[in-house]
Amino acid sequence: MKIFGNLKTQSLVIAGSLCLAFAQAQQNPGSNHGNKFEQLGTLLSDPNIFRTASGAPGSMYWQQKADYVINVEIDEVNQILKGSEVITYTNNSPDPLTYLWVQLDENEHADGSESKKFNQSSLSERMSIEQLKTLVPEKKGFGVNIHKVTDGSNKPLKYTINYTMMRIDLPTALKPGAKMNLHIDWDYKITNRMEQGGRGGYEYFAKDDNYLYTIAQWFPRMAVYSDFQGWQNKQFTGRGEFALVFGDYKVNITVPADHIVGATGECQNYGQVLNATQLNRWKQAQSSQEPIEIVSLADAQKAMGEKSKAKKTWVYEAKNVRDFAFVSSRRLVWDALKVNEGVPGNQPMAMSYYGPEAYPLYRKYSTKVVAHALKTYSKFSIPYPYPVAISVEAANGMEYPMICFNYGRADEDGTYSEAVKYGMIGVIIHEVGHNFFPMIVNSDERQWTWMDEGLNTFLQFLTEQEWDKDFPSRRGPAHKITDYMRLPKDQLEPIMTNSENIVQFGPNAYAKPATALNILRETVMGRELFDYAFKEYARRWEFKHPTPADFFRTMEDASAVDLDWFWRGWFFTTDAVEIELANVTQYRMTGADPGKTQKDQKEAFDRDLNTITRKRNMEENMAFLVEKDTSLLDFYNKWDRFAVKPENEANYQAFYASLNAKEKDIFDGKISFYELKFKNNGGLVMPLIIEWTFADGSKEVDNIPAYIWRLNENEVTKVFAKGKEVVSIQLDPWRETADIDEDNNAWPRKSQPSRFEIFQGQGRGVRGQSSESNPMKEARKR
Repeated sequence: MKIFGNLKTQSLVIAGSLCLAFAQAQQNPGSNHGNKFEQLGTLLSDPNIFRTASGAPGSMYWQQKADYVINVEIDEVNQILKGSEVITYTNNSPDPLTYLWVQLDENEHADGSESKKFNQSSLSERMSIEQLKTLVPEKKGFGVNIHKVTDGSNKPLKYTINYTMMRIDLPTALKPGAKMNLHIDWDYKITNRMEQGGRGGYEYFAKDDNYLYTIAQWFPRMAVYSDFQGWQNKQFTGRGEFALVFGDYKVNITVPADHIVGATGECQNYGQVLNATQLNRWKQAQSSQEPIEIVSLADAQKAMGEKSKAKKTWVYEAKNVRDFAFVSSRRLVWDALKVNEGVPGNQPMAMSYYGPEAYPLYRKYSTKVVAHALKTYSKFSIPYPYPVAISVEAANGMEYPMICFNYGRADEDGTYSEAVKYGMIGVIIHEVGHNFFPMIVNSDERQWTWMDEGLNTFLQFLTEQEWDKDFPSRRGPAHKITDYMRLPKDQLEPIMTNSENIVQFGPNAYAKPATALNILRETVMGRELFDYAFKEYARRWEFKHPTPADFFRTMEDASAVDLDWFWRGWFFTTDAVEIELANVTQYRMTGADPGKTQKDQKEAFDRDLNTITRKRNMEENMAFLVEKDTSLLDFYNKWDRFAVKPENEANYQAFYASLNAKEKDIFDGKISFYELKFKNNGGLVMPLIIEWTFADGSKEVDNIPAYIWRLNENEVTKVFAKGKEVVSIQLDPWRETADIDEDNNAWPRKSQPSRFEIFQGQGRGVRGQSSESNPMKEARKR
């Protein structure tokens, strides 16, 4: 603690100079400033007539359109999917196109595919047969078989297949504004999704000898041709998801007659595919306040045992969607509920399809979770525009327009663990939420995973927190990302990294961007500014193709908050937040009352004289010469150097009377000044949130913007005036900045409790189903 001995009553003069900042062509390496707060500049694409500097679509923005009419049939005996389609492709670009690119995603599973070659592998001394089998190449006959590619006149078109991409060469260029028809026939062997992995395929249930088909990435789909990159024909290798074109769909799905089919869009022929009882239940669901079972558990169990050999065709239509997926099985319960409020301008149907093993969880929760997700996402982004939203239990987690596949199964006795319950609710929210990002705000998942997964995980967190204040959200809270951000740099990469090149995929593409957005909302921008800007981004880019630059620019444009420093640090680097409260120094005035001043000076004078030698000399009763020979004494031996002069007392009284109340508080030492020094040890500049605890038990928080670091990115000091005695100081008290070392955030220093976490989900054979005991099971036993 430092004390001002005497404070002169004069104005404080700040010396310095005015500096003009000029845009730099590059950052300022080697300096303690001029780096982290520079504008993004060339890191972003240049604005143009297609995409403005504000982040909005430009006056000449365009995008392609692809409409589909598809006939598809599932051969349940041979596990073959057969399809034929007519694609009507409209060239809205200003460019003549001499070829078209079509995606064949199922070739990911083809024999000898790239995805089976480029991942590393190794051997250990002890390995199981199953582990070794994965290293032995097998010919399984998976992959797409193209039988026909013709134009609208049924003339064959030359095509070349390169792994998961097929180039169709056009005999004459497709001019701007023109459209053409493509006819494609194909089939493929359906994969066992539980063995081969991937998103689409079947799951076999040996107990009742039935299949659950989740058919996705199943038809030849047009690749995106855009203003910012031309053709997006980067290969699909299993991780980076999809860049797709909006269009209208009519799909005729032929399956065994006792199958129930749920799909993207609206069914056009319920009257032909449902029995009278089921059709009546469907009509009841249009006005019910609770989910109605259109296909009951008894219906599903009956069909599971009978196994019809006949066929039925379900007809689905969907408008302005970027993809189409469906579920088909005879072992499905189906319930539905109309969402009557919370989605402005729309009353969509929330629906769920699930097997008997998921019934205890899905019947209670799933459809209500779907409805809740639609309402919450509509509040934070754009109103949900589609007529349907579906959740399917498939031991999975994957999304498509209006339909998603999720996990969540009970044990055989109908009980389930808390982890399974909350995991199921979270994954349903997440996958339903993908309807907004990227199914409507249609970013390129193949290139920028975070633009759909990160934004969606952020909204998932908000939606979970509105479901239950005690919801155990795994991603979103700032302190939950710190374990990832403190990893060695060789295990990290910036968020702005292609999905195929990410080591820690979940933390990088999901959790870190979600955390960053939550920090923006709660700490940097505030809820009001953030929510307005985020909604504006969604509104600008619904049913369009945004890029990262469009998002970054819109968030600034709609809020008037300079966020380049934030994007630069959080999205373009692997820096971490590690801000240390390095030093605290207290200053206060002791007052300038002449009597008190003289007393303080006397005490200081005495302390200066009172050495150990003087002390011991006096203890020995030493006879000092000036005491033995008094002729040596003069004026200074008798002078009271600390006596108060009358004129000083009068001057002081006049000065003190001239002070106002606040000045008297400062002068009397009732206000203390605390100089805090902060060190940036992690690289990321962030706001400083400082909580003061006073002797009377009260608390106060100061929020200092991140701009305090702009002139020194490594170390800053800040002085605070406090009118009460401070007993402790805590940096980042609500753990809202993702600081990776909280041990140096407090004054006085205090030890942090250690953490010992046990992952409760180990031992699960099927995703979303517990295999260990659970409290619900134990309670039933008692």
